[in-house]
Amino acid sequence: MNFYPLARKLLFLLEPEIAHTLSLRLLDVANKLGLLKLFVGETVKAPVKVMGLEFINPIGLAAGLDKNGEHIDALAACGFGFVEIGTVTPRAQPGNSKPRLFRLEADEAIINRMGFNNKGVEALVNNVRRSRRQCVLGINIGKNRDTALLQAADDYRLALTQVYPYADYVTINISSPNTPGLRDLQHGEELAKLLATLKQEQTRLADVHNKYVPLVVKIAPDLDDDEIAELAQTFLQQKIDGVIATNTTNSREGLRDLKQAGVQGGLSGRPLRSMSDQVLATLVSELKGQIPVIAAGGVSSAEDAGRKMELGASLVQIYTGFIYQGPVLIKDCAERTAELLK
Repeated sequence: MNFYPLARKLLFLLEPEIAHTLSLRLLDVANKLGLLKLFVGETVKAPVKVMGLEFINPIGLAAGLDKNGEHIDALAACGFGFVEIGTVTPRAQPGNSKPRLFRLEADEAIINRMGFNNKGVEALVNNVRRSRRQCVLGINIGKNRDTALLQAADDYRLALTQVYPYADYVTINISSPNTPGLRDLQHGEELAKLLATLKQEQTRLADVHNKYVPLVVKIAPDLDDDEIAELAQTFLQQKIDGVIATNTTNSREGLRDLKQAGVQGGLSGRPLRSMSDQVLATLVSELKGQIPVIAAGGVSSAEDAGRKMELGASLVQIYTGFIYQGPVLIKDCAERTAELLK
């Protein structure tokens, strides 16, 4: 029996950020008491190998839900094949002022302008070390808000060095719309220099720790075909291990909830699907199978996840759909991808 619709109804009576915190704490309690598996069932097995990593199924949690890595075990128990935590920055920061999280229920969407609120990379690493880590773990890194773009590479390198021993892969977040100027790092020489610096650090760390941790880059959906082609060439030249397409969007096209349409921040959820799919298809074409793509954006059903795989994604992440539909969406998506992988 699916109890989540009732739980969601109660949680949605609360302010979004309060509901976010409470729901994660409740997941932790249910997991520790052994109740979570009773509601969720067994994790769907649809094994895939991507970036040299073995995934129990291709459905993962996108970054942003568990910024500090405080709920890894409970989230993994929900049936995800992999969990991505963060975005984490070298130093703790409060993020943007509240309110900064908004529901658009008529659209099954969310607008957030959180601004990389997190407790810093040291706190995240301590949480990861305490976790049982029963699935592939990605760690998403970013720069501090008060770090100038010219020094951004220093922040990313510092965060990479700290998380490297504990991550199965590391995501470089250069596409959040909520840190001023961050998306400038997606273009031209700035991107090439940043990635070259981080690939050099990856090589050094691989020698130090005797393991290779793939580097993944997360891109925005607000890109035209020429920009995507340019990005793809840079990723190929720098030998990036994977790409996540896509982050949240600044677009408000097609929203039914016009009251919230003017709210500043990144939009996620069902309205993002077609835009994200278009970027995914173009990126896959430009990469010509040489770099795997993790699809994210607008996955609200098993059909959406299947569509991402059919467009060439190797893995699929969900976030907003999980908030609206609960763990049943993970199971449905995993079963659909299992059919496609047969």
